[in-house]
Amino acid sequence: MATPKEATVFVLDISPSMGSTHHGRSETDLTWAMSYVWERITAVVETERKTLEIGVLAVKADETQHMLGEMEGYEGIVEVHPVKQVLMEGLAHIRETIWPSSTQNGDIFSALVVAVSMITKHCGKRKYGEKVVTLITNGRGEMDDDDMASLAKKINKEGIRLNIIGVDFDDPDFGYKEESKPAQKAQNEASLRQLAQSVEKGSFRTLASAIANLANPIPKAKGAAVNFRGVLRLGNSDVYDDALMIEIERYLRTTAAPAPTASSVVVKGKGTQGGSLASSATVESAGVSAVTNARTYTIQDPDAPGGKRDVERDDLAKGYTYGRTAVPIEGSDENVVKLDTMPVYDLVGFIAAEKHPRYLNMTNSNLLIPQRGNDKAALALSSLIRALDELKLYAVARFVKRAGADPRMVLLAPFFEQGFEGLVDVELPFAEDVRSYTFPPLDRVVTVKGETLAQHRNLPDVMLMKAMGAYIDGMDLSEFGTGPDGRPGEYATVYETFSMKAHRLSHAIRTRVADPQAPLPPPLPVLTRFAHPPEELLAKNKGVLERVIQAANVKKVPPKAKLRGGRNRAPPEKPLSGLDVDALLRSGSAEPRRGISASNAIPEFKQLLERTEDLDGVRDVVRQFGEVAEGYVRDSTGDSGYARAIEALRVMREKVEEFEEPGIWNTWITGFNKKLAGGDLGGDRREMVYLLKVNRLGELEEGVETGEKEADGEEAEGEETEDEL
Repeated sequence: MATPKEATVFVLDISPSMGSTHHGRSETDLTWAMSYVWERITAVVETERKTLEIGVLAVKADETQHMLGEMEGYEGIVEVHPVKQVLMEGLAHIRETIWPSSTQNGDIFSALVVAVSMITKHCGKRKYGEKVVTLITNGRGEMDDDDMASLAKKINKEGIRLNIIGVDFDDPDFGYKEESKPAQKAQNEASLRQLAQSVEKGSFRTLASAIANLANPIPKAKGAAVNFRGVLRLGNSDVYDDALMIEIERYLRTTAAPAPTASSVVVKGKGTQGGSLASSATVESAGVSAVTNARTYTIQDPDAPGGKRDVERDDLAKGYTYGRTAVPIEGSDENVVKLDTMPVYDLVGFIAAEKHPRYLNMTNSNLLIPQRGNDKAALALSSLIRALDELKLYAVARFVKRAGADPRMVLLAPFFEQGFEGLVDVELPFAEDVRSYTFPPLDRVVTVKGETLAQHRNLPDVMLMKAMGAYIDGMDLSEFGTGPDGRPGEYATVYETFSMKAHRLSHAIRTRVADPQAPLPPPLPVLTRFAHPPEELLAKNKGVLERVIQAANVKKVPPKAKLRGGRNRAPPEKPLSGLDVDALLRSGSAEPRRGISASNAIPEFKQLLERTEDLDGVRDVVRQFGEVAEGYVRDSTGDSGYARAIEALRVMREKVEEFEEPGIWNTWITGFNKKLAGGDLGGDRREMVYLLKVNRLGELEEGVETGEKEADGEEAEGEETEDEL
């Protein structure tokens, strides 16, 4: 279904008075008004719809330039942008043109006549869904309203919507009234209000109200598009003559709104040479150049220059992973792998609605309706929908979207809304898609012997349960909102919550488009409204929360001591018993530190590190642990010992990283890689090299804080290892 066309003309008052500030605002009237205009225009540009056309007209300008020419009474009016799709070049021209003028020459009502003429000439006899003229003025200065009646008649005849937005205009619906209003402005305001009331599609409001309405993001309206036309079938029509077949159409019902996407560009500076690649996304005036990506495919070839040879894209085949190998399947063989399917909905069974777990719904939802104009299909599908609703059943169907596509299992549920009925489908998982996990119970403790304990230190007592129950009841949000009738209602409804990522990024982009030099604004309050619990509820239940904290004996976790080679190690906390366990263990033995055994290497490695007090000791412990890890590889039959070696190396790397001494690890891993490359650890160990790279066990960055790793450094380490092999 084609999207209806819309034509809008903005009439902007740029008189000198619009360049002044009023009522304590830091920004001028024109700047404040343009924040509304930019929000409206950039929102239209963002849609990239050619059917949304915008024109801009400036009144009380220093010059005259419009379609009616130099007619008397139409001076001081400039057509800034004709009625057409707005592109980036048009935005730049509007931004450069709209500034406060130095003259009061120009009439608001004459500008409205020009705006109506612009829309009338542009639209002609073509069908437009909406034709709008929006006037923004502060109402200061003289106005000639003698032809108000004829203007209103013309606007009504053309079916134009007239929006009059005034800076500091009185608006009882919004609750605003300007004090000490100048007499001239009061008279102009009354004339404009009368004009809006004379127009069938007229509106009159203050600028603050219009800007407040823009704070609520408006979800983009999507035209209904069919994504499947076919048959809903019960029984095999190729075998049975009495099989049920209903012609249907399928429409998308709900899907996640995507955030704006970005592409790679180059910002042009003094060193940029040549022109830019201009498109709808990147233009010369934007100061960026598009980046063209090129992909090449190479294989290892010792006879080719550099050891690599280029291959064509057509020579490639798909390689499917099977264990640690790739199984290639040619394109000609893939037809054998694919199923021979035909597009259809096949009903395979029915389930009770209350027995369907909602968490099995996996994908977007779609709406099935009968084929348009097919009364027989409408009657048959309506019968099926009502039968499912009366019996409280859902249908399960096998769905194939197109010929040769993989089949999917979907759930069909009856749907009714304002006299409309249909079937909503959601995809169901196969057995391979379901993840099943077993967790211990929260209300009891089961011992190793199978005994059930109702009282345990890990279980809440009666006092804690009561306190937590009271806190949960006090923080109940189910009726914290306000319904349409003013009574308590749902809090944070679907229509009040918006995608933070999509709308925040879109708002930032529109702001930067309107003014490339302006700082990015903070997130809109409507986006962060439900980011935190209501302050009213938090204050009301503060005492209840204190009782929960006391009952649960909540204590602040002490900060983790930062280690650096054992030199700045914080002293361990003293046990409650007052005994120093480590000192007692050390006092009973005077022999030197024993080596690390291969059977219990990781625990012994950690214990020795904890008792080490200098860097030399750390190096010695790492050397011993490294010898054990090398033994895992050397004694490994095939890859049987690789898993133990990888786990040992991971623990070694983490512990050395905690000591912030990357040099110790880097020295050891470099020697280990050389031994692997030279075959000193039991022969060909290239698969171990691969596992080191996959598990990111490369060198640590010198001088980088704990936890910060550079991907480039890890890749370079992997490349060095490959070169050594």
